[in-house]
Amino acid sequence: MLEERLSRMSEASRRISENLDFDQVLQDVVESARLLTDARYGVIIAFDESGQVKEFRSSGLTSEESQRLWETPGGLPLFGYLQEISEPLRLRDFHRDAQTQRFPAFSLPTAVNSFLAAPIRHREENLGSIFLANKEPKLEFTRADEETLVMFASQAALVIASTRRYQDELRARTRLETLVDTSPIGVVVFDAKSGRPLLINREAARIGDSLRNPGEPPEELLDVITFRRADGSEISLQETSLAQALSTGETLRAEEITIRVPDGRTMTTLVNATPIRSEVEGGLDVFVVTAQDMAPLEETERLRAEFLAMVSHELRMPLATIKGSTVAVLDARSTYESTELAGYFRIIDQQADQMSRLISDLLDVARIQTGSLSVTLETVAIADLVDQAKNTFLRGGGKTRFNMELQSDLPPVLADPARIAQVLANLFSNAVRLAPEMSTIRVKAVMHEDDHVAVSVADDGIGISTDRLHRLFRKFSSVADDDRGAGAAGSGLGLAICKGIVETHGGRIWAESDGPGKGACFTFTLPVFEETGGAAPLQPAFAPTAPPPAGRDRIRILVVDDNPDDLRRVRNALSESGYEPVVATDPQEALRLFKQKRPQLALLDLMLFGSSGIDLMKEIHRLAKLPIVFLSVYTEGDAVARALDMGATDYICKPFSKTELIARIRAALRKHNVSEPSGSYRRGDLTINYTQRIVTRAGVEEPLHLTALEYRLLELLSTNAGTIVTYEDILWHVWHLPSNGDMRPLRTAVRSLRRKLQDSATDPSYIFTEPRIGYSMAKGDEPL
Repeated sequence: MLEERLSRMSEASRRISENLDFDQVLQDVVESARLLTDARYGVIIAFDESGQVKEFRSSGLTSEESQRLWETPGGLPLFGYLQEISEPLRLRDFHRDAQTQRFPAFSLPTAVNSFLAAPIRHREENLGSIFLANKEPKLEFTRADEETLVMFASQAALVIASTRRYQDELRARTRLETLVDTSPIGVVVFDAKSGRPLLINREAARIGDSLRNPGEPPEELLDVITFRRADGSEISLQETSLAQALSTGETLRAEEITIRVPDGRTMTTLVNATPIRSEVEGGLDVFVVTAQDMAPLEETERLRAEFLAMVSHELRMPLATIKGSTVAVLDARSTYESTELAGYFRIIDQQADQMSRLISDLLDVARIQTGSLSVTLETVAIADLVDQAKNTFLRGGGKTRFNMELQSDLPPVLADPARIAQVLANLFSNAVRLAPEMSTIRVKAVMHEDDHVAVSVADDGIGISTDRLHRLFRKFSSVADDDRGAGAAGSGLGLAICKGIVETHGGRIWAESDGPGKGACFTFTLPVFEETGGAAPLQPAFAPTAPPPAGRDRIRILVVDDNPDDLRRVRNALSESGYEPVVATDPQEALRLFKQKRPQLALLDLMLFGSSGIDLMKEIHRLAKLPIVFLSVYTEGDAVARALDMGATDYICKPFSKTELIARIRAALRKHNVSEPSGSYRRGDLTINYTQRIVTRAGVEEPLHLTALEYRLLELLSTNAGTIVTYEDILWHVWHLPSNGDMRPLRTAVRSLRRKLQDSATDPSYIFTEPRIGYSMAKGDEPL
């Protein structure tokens, strides 16, 4: 019998080791366990790193029975209870012994008699559990079955752990390959011995395609190209093979190299080359080469040079006119009538205004880039804004016809009238300059999604090619290639200023066109004003995008960063996660806001304009001891160590994900005991004491025993009492996971929590289901 058991176990172990697919391994394990013990039914549960059920597989059950077992009330709580066992569990009569073991209430889709369970553990980690039922024919599980299952579970643990590592490595490799393949920098990995390319990403393939002739195989390109290095030396692959060129093992760091093909075409690239040596043989193994096409950077430099030339020209012309007029007026030998003098002064005044407008545009661009553009918000009607901008444009000499189509029932918007007039003036000027003379400008205003009003300005002008649409709102960019010297809007500043103003208001702007010669339409949105009970409206830069959670004050977080893009990204992430961001771009403004707003945590950039984040941290700590987290592009160990040694709570390297940022913030708040709610919630017989983390029901002497996960779920629902908490928010706040469509862990936890609260799903008193949305709790009774 022992021989037979060992033989069957060996065969089962071999079977489960033949596959590296995680799902198939689990299925093989549960089927093998069932066959080894002659059980009729088998179930295996696999856990993730946080101890939550990740996978469920069955054997001996029909697909319908398996689905019912997964979804039945009490099924998963039963498995959750059994997952805590550290030793095998063998029951002669499952339903009778379940009462002795104090199992949670359950109902199963099939009759269960005898029962055997064993944990699957690997190096102190609980990977899952195997459950077997109804030994055949009508016998109870024996001691030998128990030993067999324990031994097999040990073998299965090794296989499951190995398969999970393999799957994790495979996913990591896939992510890395995707990252490399979608990188905007060309990457090529060469075999050092043969010179054969082993990997070519998309950008490298694009560079190669732009140099090779149509129909020419990509491999032949490596036999004919010539590289000219920064020192003027050349390497021709027609004379030297690529393998010979790589054999030198030279490392290149950010060297400009020009690639030339025989027909004379060239491309300048910024190249890095790194040889990687074999750990076994010590010789060259592969060469990793990255190449960045310098054409976009050269185009940016060209546009910047043109912009500087334009600014110099635009400033020199009025300056020359002003100088000539003042010289004429001050010439002692000349005598002028008062009307002539007035003419000279009028010229000086007009030219000074032109210089002032250009300088104002330049200052606006600088303020937008630093995130310090100021707006004074008012509640205004969009029709009034458009009408005033149109009249001002016409009084200024604009000759065009307007076709106005404004929705009659538009709500008021929150806007700075002068800044929005600046946006409309720029768009009107663009439309007039690029459309036929006396053509019609069509202005339209309608309600847009997300409680915004959309304003569009359309023309019948030269249109915009598709490849230029996404670059229109950059600095130094213009609507038309030949659109130069037409003031700020034509210089490549006007649309960049429009974008900055609109985004400061909390809206967005975009352009649409069917192509050259078919006109263009520019649209921007503004947020609708919502009545707030008489309170003054907030500046968009500080306005949260999510309402504060009910039952507790929003935690204020100070964010200081002189990069406007990073500042906006962090601010949005905080608002969307329920925090109140307070943002600043320089240390002095940050200290003023700190004294005024009293935030509970600060996020500081390590390097600020004219100062350092560490100096600012010292100033803040003189006022209050609060957690400070640094955000920085500096990843060197010395920078991190210095920040932490000087008193920082944490240090996050840029770029970072929203998930990482919010998780680090929660950890910092927990460390300083900031994030816990205070007070209590009472509803009928239920009382939650947030300070002591105790949940009680009237008539029950002992506090309810809730797991940490169940308490977090109950706390989230109760502190948001009166509002619906969505599935996504619950998964994020309780499990710290993004929604992936799998609601099973959430439903399991809600069922378990309802059971402990003695709350009915069909007639609830505490936790209410909002179908396809989430869960909610009613507002509490009057405070105790």
